[in-house]
Amino acid sequence: MRGPRPPEPERAAEVRRRFGEEARSERPDLATLCLLVGAAADGELDEAGIDAAQIELDRLAGLVPFRPDGPRAWAEALADVLGGRLGFHGCAADYERLESSLLHAVLRRRRGLPILLSVVWIEVARRAGAPVYGVALPGHFVVGFGPPDEQVLADPFDRGRVLTGGDAEMLVAGATGAALDPSMLAPADPLDVVLRVLNNIRAWAAARPERSDVALWAVELSLLVPSHPARLRYEHAQLLVQRGEFLRGAAELDAYADVVSAVDDAAAERVRGQARAARAMLN
Repeated sequence: MRGPRPPEPERAAEVRRRFGEEARSERPDLATLCLLVGAAADGELDEAGIDAAQIELDRLAGLVPFRPDGPRAWAEALADVLGGRLGFHGCAADYERLESSLLHAVLRRRRGLPILLSVVWIEVARRAGAPVYGVALPGHFVVGFGPPDEQVLADPFDRGRVLTGGDAEMLVAGATGAALDPSMLAPADPLDVVLRVLNNIRAWAAARPERSDVALWAVELSLLVPSHPARLRYEHAQLLVQRGEFLRGAAELDAYADVVSAVDDAAAERVRGQARAARAMLN
């Protein structure tokens, strides 16, 4: 099945502009950022489609019982509505589909990766008044309810199953082989969530060289997030060269070399050599 295709250049530029503005705003909105990621991926997602997705999140919040009593009750209420009655969940096959990383598609299909299903849980629960936040466990994103001393974790990928402390430890051990550290249970910042979404998309595209177009827009959005990893500029430059945009790629390589030179002159010179080689491809 053919996946979504990016929009025309004018629309793509507008989406990047809006994404950058939202990412730099005082209080970045998680749903808006994720829907703009969707618009960068899917040329069929227009403004009406973005509005419809926000309205759907509002509608789902209206199905949640009024003010459950305590974090566990909130977690169970969301699991009953989203995971039970509506069937939001994930499975291994969802990792093979780009749509599993796009919020508007996850809302439609009710399937997705753990982090996108968690975004649905977070945005629905937040609208319903829950004390909710994302928890970026290594290798598996989940949702937290309540303050640290009363925290309850739920796994939207598993229909919102409430996790015990042992469950969280097993998830971390399975992903990293290490023990669960309390710092892993801290609320995830919306911008960190979006960067992780974009990381997943870049990883999906990296396994499919024919979809370097997806890798390119994903890294370009990542570069608009404040405090992004500097190495993203190197990845961006490599993608440009790979796609035949040799001058732009060389300029990005030189810019990255300037950053690297502050800590590693030899590495910076190697990158400048790559920039020279990229320009030579024009001859």
